[in-house]
Amino acid sequence: MVRARARVPIWLPWPLPMGWLVTGFLHAGDEHTGARAAGVALSGPGLTAGPADLLLIAEEVGVGLGARLAGLRGPDPGPGFDTGPAHAKVHAEGRPVPLWSVDAGPELAVYAGEARGRWLWALLWPAEAGALMADQFQFIDLREPGMDLDLPFGAPCPRLDGLPGT
Repeated sequence: MVRARARVPIWLPWPLPMGWLVTGFLHAGDEHTGARAAGVALSGPGLTAGPADLLLIAEEVGVGLGARLAGLRGPDPGPGFDTGPAHAKVHAEGRPVPLWSVDAGPELAVYAGEARGRWLWALLWPAEAGALMADQFQFIDLREPGMDLDLPFGAPCPRLDGLPGT
């Protein structure tokens, strides 16, 4: 299981937004170093017609899982992504985490920031779902003791199809 091997937080908004379900987990790493990147996929109602998907990824610097899934060329959001005021804010284990919008094209909304010394990525489809980040989610780390939650699961997220570590 990802939780036992993860060297990075496994962030989950808790409580989940109304109507949202956990639809998968992903990780990147190997048997020697453990999961150096880990993520949770969620699906639920979008703000406009139709469903929305959210991938939350935590990763060590240089891994590049979040950037790859966002369609970026390098392993991080790129130079200058965090200039100016943050575009969104979440709370990770009670601490405020500013997130900046990253230009990844018209099909998805991407936010990136840093929490507990690791990259934190939020990727949302369709792009209009990026407005959900205005809700100032409260994130918990599923690796922490006592986080044996009864999570509501849905059908596997199609965004994870074909990815290693899912």
